[in-house]
Amino acid sequence: MDQIPIPTIDFSVFQGGHNHVQQCGRNELINNGAVDPWFELDSEDLDSLYTVFDLKYQDNTSDKQVQSLEDQQQSISDNWTQSDDSSNMDWPLQPIQIQTTPEASNGIQPQEPRLDNFHGEKTNSISLASLELLNNCGRLFKKPSEENLSNVLLSNEARVSNISKLSTEEILRVAGERYIQYSTQRVDGLSMFIHPYASSLSGLSIEQTKDMELVHLLLAAAEEVDQQQFHLASQSIAHCLWKASATGNPIQRLCFYFGEALQERIDREIGRSPCFERKFRFLSTLALGNTPESLTCHTEIPFNQVMQFAGNQAIVENVKGATKIHLVDFNIRSGIQCTGLMQALSERRDCPIELLKITAIGHQEKEKIKETGKRLQSFAKSLNLPFSFDMVFMSDMKDLKAESVNVKADETVAVYCYTVLRTMICRQDYLDNTMRVIRGLRPSVVVVCEVEANHNSPSFLNRFVEALFFYSVLFDCLEDCMDRDNLVRKRIEVFHIGEGIRNMVAAEGAERFTRNVKLDVWRAYFARFGMMEMELSESSQYQANLILKQFSHGSSCIVQNDGKALLVGWKGTPIESVSIWKFL
Repeated sequence: MDQIPIPTIDFSVFQGGHNHVQQCGRNELINNGAVDPWFELDSEDLDSLYTVFDLKYQDNTSDKQVQSLEDQQQSISDNWTQSDDSSNMDWPLQPIQIQTTPEASNGIQPQEPRLDNFHGEKTNSISLASLELLNNCGRLFKKPSEENLSNVLLSNEARVSNISKLSTEEILRVAGERYIQYSTQRVDGLSMFIHPYASSLSGLSIEQTKDMELVHLLLAAAEEVDQQQFHLASQSIAHCLWKASATGNPIQRLCFYFGEALQERIDREIGRSPCFERKFRFLSTLALGNTPESLTCHTEIPFNQVMQFAGNQAIVENVKGATKIHLVDFNIRSGIQCTGLMQALSERRDCPIELLKITAIGHQEKEKIKETGKRLQSFAKSLNLPFSFDMVFMSDMKDLKAESVNVKADETVAVYCYTVLRTMICRQDYLDNTMRVIRGLRPSVVVVCEVEANHNSPSFLNRFVEALFFYSVLFDCLEDCMDRDNLVRKRIEVFHIGEGIRNMVAAEGAERFTRNVKLDVWRAYFARFGMMEMELSESSQYQANLILKQFSHGSSCIVQNDGKALLVGWKGTPIESVSIWKFL
């Protein structure tokens, strides 16, 4: 069976003048601006990304209700420990209407679902979906009862004492468990809150203990925001941001960005303008695009290459025997993902390629797409591969039609969707239209790569905790793969991860367009369009594992099967999925 070789590629060809970034100073980094996939920022606003929110307006806020400390902890305790029922999903692409409870009500009404209910769909309760990530890792913990509380505490103590260095996700887990356990413990029949770090944690370093205290502050602030106790929340956030740092360790960075996002949510709720204005706009993709960040991620972090080579291997296998191949890419970016496919097809001897055509679909940055086409044309020429590049550009993705793509009768079509469908979750009409267009192209294979997370819950607190675990893994990965003072890492965290967190936590409704749903939800959605999932071959998984060996921290990146698809994760937590489909 044909397999894609691991090419030696001069990535400077794809950098487009970005190779100076590593040497530029902070002022140059800010003044030059960054290609931000979510927001359009004025240059004078960028410095605000590096500062914490002050409390000069704090006295103007008022508490909705001041409760006892035990009551303040109870809501997050219930949410954190609720077991997830995998049958209760947030279906795409609008949140399911839930029955609100005093704990769940935060003054924001969930949107009515715009999708017809699937067969077998159940109404979602306020149960926390945030522990699905933990469930995937096989480490889902239950809510402790008073009878088994001591056993749970002993289990936690044993776990941390046996681990010299906890990952970012493990610190979150232990901090969350202790936050719940100590806030629910009773002494002599009286409710009594015991500080989670007052007892001995012999297995933890001073830094890890401080990190857990920081997580504790963040969780307390999140619950106070959820209960609309904004004055208390602002105080907790101020304390959190004072201890957090955008340049510190992964926990400090994580809490910094989530703390800022919580403060912005408060500002929105009480009608106060945030520290700097943002102009929201809907983009066809939330991917990094053709930027220094995307190229650094490609070369330093395993996820992208693992997904791309597994997907490309699936395309090669499903166009075997075709001499004219037409790849329709809905998120072309720099085009690096196409190079492995191009090299594999150029080396095919049993059935030489007469033409490889790539059509890029886009509605922004037209000139950059053209530049990508020129680079791919040059790369194809170096391979002696017959090649043509086309672009379908429209001002709005809703105007896309199947006939806009120039497909010849003798061409075999393959469609590649890399983290692009998720960008349309909040605009169902766009997504439905895109699926109809793909079906109209009559592809032999559709490769779908998506983020494997549930960030579409209508419950703020559910979404917050789920996002906290997910982004902790990303910060952990960046810590292992890149230096702390790496300026490209700073750009990734500020302009991509940080803004994704801010949008997910602070925004609601149409403005909250950073949404993800898990593979099972996509499977149910694709079934509506008559799509059938095909199994990724052993060769695809082999390619993925082969790529991991090229990275110094590849052992932390895990590839595993999920039915017919592949999941790619970091230290046990799923990050992305790749699946292949065809229309019946």
